[in-house]
Amino acid sequence: MKNRQVCLTEGPILRSLVALAMPIMASSFLNTVYSITDMAWIGLLGSKAVAGVGVGGMYVWLSQGLSSLARMGAQVNVAQSFGRGRKDEAGEYARAALQLTLLFGVLFAIVSVGFTDGLVALFHLGDKETIQCAESYMRITCGLVIFSYMTVVLTGIYTAQGDSKTPLLANIIGLIVNMALDPVLILGIGPFPRMEVVGAAIATVIAQFIVMLVMILGAWKGKGADNVLAGMKLIKPVEGRFFQAVFRIGVPTALQGTVYCGISMVLTRMVAVFGPGAVAVQRVGGQVEAVSWNTADGFAAAINAFTAQNYGAGQMERVRKGYKISFRTIAIWGSLITLTFILLPKPISEIFFHEANVVGISIDYLRIVGISEAFMCVELMTVGALSGLGRTKLCSIISIVFTAARVPLAVALAASPLGLNGIWWALTLSSVVKGVVFVGAFNKVTVCKDKI
Repeated sequence: MKNRQVCLTEGPILRSLVALAMPIMASSFLNTVYSITDMAWIGLLGSKAVAGVGVGGMYVWLSQGLSSLARMGAQVNVAQSFGRGRKDEAGEYARAALQLTLLFGVLFAIVSVGFTDGLVALFHLGDKETIQCAESYMRITCGLVIFSYMTVVLTGIYTAQGDSKTPLLANIIGLIVNMALDPVLILGIGPFPRMEVVGAAIATVIAQFIVMLVMILGAWKGKGADNVLAGMKLIKPVEGRFFQAVFRIGVPTALQGTVYCGISMVLTRMVAVFGPGAVAVQRVGGQVEAVSWNTADGFAAAINAFTAQNYGAGQMERVRKGYKISFRTIAIWGSLITLTFILLPKPISEIFFHEANVVGISIDYLRIVGISEAFMCVELMTVGALSGLGRTKLCSIISIVFTAARVPLAVALAASPLGLNGIWWALTLSSVVKGVVFVGAFNKVTVCKDKI
C-alpha cells in the first residue's frame, strides 16, 4: 500500500499531479468504457431498449447524489487531515463516510424498488416496450446500488491519501468482467439465456461488486501507518463531530449533483416529446460525452486531493501552481474531444444506432454539444480544486444557478425553428458560461485566501 501512495505536499508539482492523476483518469476512462460497452450491445436491441436503459439509468445517476455526499466529505477531510499530519483523525472521517454509505445505499434501494413503476411513469415515455426496459433495468441496478456506492467512496478515500493505483486495478478487473458478461447475458451465448436489458443490468451489477471487493481486499492487505483503511473496524462508533464535518463538505456536493440530475430529468421529458429515438440519442450522447467529463472528473479528483493536502499544510502558492498546470492539461484534452465530435459525428453515431433517422439526430447532438467540451472539462476540474479548499457551497451555488437556466432556455429554443436542436444548444451555452464563471471564482477565492 505504502509504495502506491504519492506525496502531494513535496517535490515537483507536475510529477506529483501526473502520478496521482493518470491512474484516476485511467479509472474514469474505464468507467466510460463500462457505459459505452453496455450501450453498444444494447444498441443491437434497438432504440427503444436504449431509451429504456437510459431512463432507468437516470435514477442510478440520481442516486449518486447520496454517494457523492459521503465521497466528497471523506475525500476532502481525509486529505486535509493528511496535510496536517493527523492520520488518526483521517481514519475517523473515513469510517464515518463508509457508515453513511451503507445507510444511504440501503435506503435508496428500498425506495427505488418499491416505487419503480411510478418513478418511470414520470417520464411519460408512451411506449410499452420502452417502459418495460426502463423498469427492469432500474429494479436491478438501483436495488443493488450499494456496490456502486461503496466503490465511489472507497475510491475517494484511496485518492485522498495519495493512492490512485488500487482503484485503477479494481476497475481494470471490473471492466474485464463486464465486457465478458455483456454479450453473454444480453444476447444469450452458450448455455446462457437471452436476457437483453436484464442481462445488461446483471452484468453491470456483478462488475460493480467485483470492483468493490478488490478495493476492500486492498484495504485489508494494506500496510503502513498512512493507510487509514487498513484494519478499520467499520461498525465501531464514530464521534458526531466527524459526521458533521462530512456533511458540511459533502451536502453541497450532493445537492449540486442531485439538482443537476433532476434538471436533466426535466430535459429528458422535454426530449421525449420528439420520440424514443431522441431520448436514446440524449442518453447515449451522455455516455459518449463521458469520454471527456469522466476523464475531467478523474483529473478533478486528483487536483482535489492535491489542493486539500496542500491547503491543510498551508501551501497556497503550491495550490495555485497545481491549478495552472491542471488547467492547461484538461483544456487541451477537452479541445481534442471538441474536434472529434465536430469532425467525426457520423462514425461515432453509427456505433450505437442503426436507424437512419436516429443517426441523424445523433449527428446534430454531437456537433452542437461538442462546442462546449473544453469548457465542461475546465468546469469539472475547477470544481475539484475549489472543493479541495472546502468551498463546496460556492461550487453548488454556481452550478445550480447556471444549470437550472437550461430549462427556460431549452423551452424557448425548442419552441423556435431549432426544435430538438434547441435543447442541445441550451446544454452547450450553459456549459460554456459555467466554465468561464468557475475559473473566475477560483482565482478570486485563492486571492482572498492570501489576504486572510
